[in-house]
Amino acid sequence: MKNFKSIALALVVVVLSTMSVTAQTKKVDASKSSINWTGKKVTGQHEGTVNLKDGTLVYKGKALVGGTFNVDMNSMVVTDLKAGQGKEKLEGHLKADDFFGTDKFATASLMFKNVVNKASNLYTVTADLTIKNITKPVTFDLATTSNTAVANVKIDRTKYDIKYGSGSFFDNLGDKAISDNFDLAVSLKF
Repeated sequence: MKNFKSIALALVVVVLSTMSVTAQTKKVDASKSSINWTGKKVTGQHEGTVNLKDGTLVYKGKALVGGTFNVDMNSMVVTDLKAGQGKEKLEGHLKADDFFGTDKFATASLMFKNVVNKASNLYTVTADLTIKNITKPVTFDLATTSNTAVANVKIDRTKYDIKYGSGSFFDNLGDKAISDNFDLAVSLKF
């Protein structure tokens, strides 16, 4: 009987210690978070923002182990042009089928698949990014604090069937060529 009590006590200790390292989900505050984009072309670049709809980061203890995010593609705006100086035209083109086709594909999503601790509070993340219903892997570094996370992500738009103005697909574009890659500067608050 004494051995049975010892075994039962040991099982309770194991269960309680296991509970302390279960996953904790932190919800991202979309209204305080930001996603800034930069798209480059031969003759310059354009910048803007797009809004996060929702997102979560998943921790096991203090280690980041996962995350999921949804982006409202219809919220895309151009910030380097003023109204009446090409802003509306560029925003409309970016939302059209030539680029992101936001009427059909209103949401882009990102789901972490692999998270590797690179240094204290710095992780290398490989995630599935879905744009225009096409899912491809992306890899980036994510730095975290107790209530923030930041990342710079480079995305090859042509992998998501966004080929407009791409020198990789069209000849004789000259100074009309647009870089295949665009950059995202992501700042999350939770």
